[in-house]
Amino acid sequence: MATVDFKTLTTPVGILRILAVVLTCISFSLVASLGHITVSFWVWCMFSWCFCFCITFLVLLLELTTLNTKLPISWDDFTAAFAMLATLMVSVIYPYFFVCSSCGRGIGASVTTCLAFILYAVEVGLTRAKPGEISGFLSTVPGLLKVLEAFVACIIFICLDFTFYSSFPGLQWCVAVYSICFIFALLVIIFTIGRLLSLFPLPFDKVLTVCNVLAVLMYFTAVVIWPFYSFRNNIGNNFSIVITAMTCLNLIAYIVDTVYSFKLVFFVSRT
Repeated sequence: MATVDFKTLTTPVGILRILAVVLTCISFSLVASLGHITVSFWVWCMFSWCFCFCITFLVLLLELTTLNTKLPISWDDFTAAFAMLATLMVSVIYPYFFVCSSCGRGIGASVTTCLAFILYAVEVGLTRAKPGEISGFLSTVPGLLKVLEAFVACIIFICLDFTFYSSFPGLQWCVAVYSICFIFALLVIIFTIGRLLSLFPLPFDKVLTVCNVLAVLMYFTAVVIWPFYSFRNNIGNNFSIVITAMTCLNLIAYIVDTVYSFKLVFFVSRT
């Protein structure tokens, strides 16, 4: 039987979520009032505000009615992963690509989305597992890195142009790298939230370490190959620059992730 717990709305995290719901709704409404634009990043921004509004509202509703305790998932992992994802999704993409000095509603949407970004970032800080604290994997640094890696891969996919990379085997390899690593990161997130890690036939931490090492090696090749093909003879475009930057960012993320994995396997497990 569901009960109503109003205390969930008055906690610091609850207040942050209420404000985030309001700000994402305002951002979506302001930009929607300007009309539709057939640009991939504009569609991404609209989807991000709508998605974050709906999921945050759903989280508030489930915690208010205590129905979250009856779900067959790891609730702490889910909320931690979503907070990290929302922080990335409502970041500075819209202000960077679409705002001009004479766009009143665009500037207003930029302000509200930046405030929503800050709120979600604060929520990540409040819900992140502290040293020595027993918590779900996705609320730890390696778990948050998995969300970052998956998000960055999504940005890369948005920028990909099939007619461009399909002509070069090297670029096709890079797309394969992005896809394989994204699938693995997504599986880790899904298995963690669904409490399915026990289904791994091998120890999860060792599987994670091996896959992270492979991801570092694969992304290292992509960091070299993508710029080489994209900017040779000036055949690249602005999206190629974004992909190059995101590839470098994900390489750094996987390196940090690998360091944490080695620490978990070879040091923490022996203490």
